[in-house]
Amino acid sequence: MKLIIGLGNPGTKYGTTRHNTGFIFLDVLQKQLKLPEFTNNKKFHAAISEGFNTTQEKIILAKPQTFMNNSGQSVRALIDFYKIEPEDIIVVADDLDILIGNYKISRDTRAAGHNGIQNIMDNIGTQNFTRIRIGVEKAGGRCERGEMPGNKFVLQRFTDDETTLLQNTIQEILKEF
Repeated sequence: MKLIIGLGNPGTKYGTTRHNTGFIFLDVLQKQLKLPEFTNNKKFHAAISEGFNTTQEKIILAKPQTFMNNSGQSVRALIDFYKIEPEDIIVVADDLDILIGNYKISRDTRAAGHNGIQNIMDNIGTQNFTRIRIGVEKAGGRCERGEMPGNKFVLQRFTDDETTLLQNTIQEILKEF
């Protein structure tokens, strides 16, 4: 069994913002795997879709509805209920230190300033899970976005060109599944 957590913020206000890259990723994965639509589950504080991947392994997709910085509450509830080991968890999140169109997959790494990731680590007591870090930084880097602080920048929407780059990046990542 695999638990794939996409990080983001609930509500249409945040739907297409950089911070919701994890939710966007899960939407694409859910459609690609032809899993059921996401439904809200109050017990898990998350929108859930479950089914099987192409190798018939059970897969649970979860979008915590606790807002980004409290995502660990949802992950803890899911782990406790499904008895999932941290090694079977994949967390997908935005990363301001990676240029848009790029990504990194890592395991057992620190939060590197990402509050949602840190909250998950604090709640489950380990950093031993897989992270897919999807770049959301402008192509020109920090100089391109000027003096806008990161916590405000991640709440900005993607441009049309950036949306295309993001979709291409997601398809590239999905080849590894």
